[in-house]
Amino acid sequence: MKYIVILGDGMADYPVAELQGKTPLMTANKPTMDWIARHGRCGVLQTIEPDMPTGSAVANLAVLGYDPRETFQGRGVLEAASLGVELADDDMAMRVNLICTENGAIRSHSAGHISNEEASVLIKSLAEYFHDRPVRLYQGLSYRHLLVVPKGDPRLKCAPPHDHVGRPVGELMVRPLVPEAADTAGLLNGVIEDSGQILSAHPVNRKRIEAGKQPANLLWPWSPGRKPAMKTFQERFGIRGAAISAVDLIKGLAIYAGMDVIDVEGATGLFDTNFEGKADACLEALKDHDFVYVHVEAADEAGHDRNLQLKIQCIEDLDRRLIRRIMNGLQQRKMEAVVAVLPDHPTPVALGSHVRDPVPVAIYFPGKSPDDVVRFDEVSVKSGCLGFMKQAEFIETVFGRRMP
Repeated sequence: MKYIVILGDGMADYPVAELQGKTPLMTANKPTMDWIARHGRCGVLQTIEPDMPTGSAVANLAVLGYDPRETFQGRGVLEAASLGVELADDDMAMRVNLICTENGAIRSHSAGHISNEEASVLIKSLAEYFHDRPVRLYQGLSYRHLLVVPKGDPRLKCAPPHDHVGRPVGELMVRPLVPEAADTAGLLNGVIEDSGQILSAHPVNRKRIEAGKQPANLLWPWSPGRKPAMKTFQERFGIRGAAISAVDLIKGLAIYAGMDVIDVEGATGLFDTNFEGKADACLEALKDHDFVYVHVEAADEAGHDRNLQLKIQCIEDLDRRLIRRIMNGLQQRKMEAVVAVLPDHPTPVALGSHVRDPVPVAIYFPGKSPDDVVRFDEVSVKSGCLGFMKQAEFIETVFGRRMP
């Protein structure tokens, strides 16, 4: 048997008044997700516990059956793995965003989704400026980058910028959680402050302003940690896995989990991502892999941007252009596969940030009788036979086996 998990990042939501109290999932035209719910088994999954950060790293670790309390060491270490950056045991890695601030407050966590080309120039300029400080800066994708602090202390309070849009920067600076981390916090706050001087005057940002675009006028580090120790999927379940994503976070998680990372041309992490390419890559990967994890970021970014109509479009594109293509491909190849669809967490458009509410789950098991659920959304799945799942129960249900 083959196994596919299709994860629509952040596509769950709260009821929206503009949609007459429905959620984007309830409103979107998504016949393939509804088919999976109608012919499969449904439930809900708690991906983020009350004492854990409401981030995609924690949520995706939980979806894949890892205990975030044991394995979560911040997003930076995962993105370092994706970028091929080797970390020493005492290196602290952090995710760092190019953000836009206005009137002393965060305007955008992504600087208007700055292009890779523009970001490359800015990150190179900053790396040169900070060359004499104990930090290393690496370019990632668009606004997402990596900062490494040798011997840095990760016991810090940092503010994820996507969760604090509109908040004053001065209230969100890095704070030490223990006295020993004070020097690291001071170093990072110096990087933030000095980056503003460099970026505000940079020609790239002048051109962006002239073009009516948001400037990337501040470097913002967050989610510190050191590299984790994780068992691979081969060790846990005896299966060979692959992951398909445009996001370095997911790629890094897959690397630590011993999964092959498959890059797809045109995969952007936004609404314009190559849905069809990801579907085709999934079907191709099933030839020599038991399990494929297909991650699509688009709806999450629309949620952060508080763009309701774009979020609905992203859900519909995921259904029509990716999930339906995978299901049709399985049928054409006469290949049986367990297919699951779910978000990792809700990203409500009313808030523009992640929340920890349980997420809807639908799993199609070839040859197994379905439950009575006929639609895939936050409410309908609650009556499904899978009930309320936590920790590794989702992935164990998909594979039909418990971890040793």
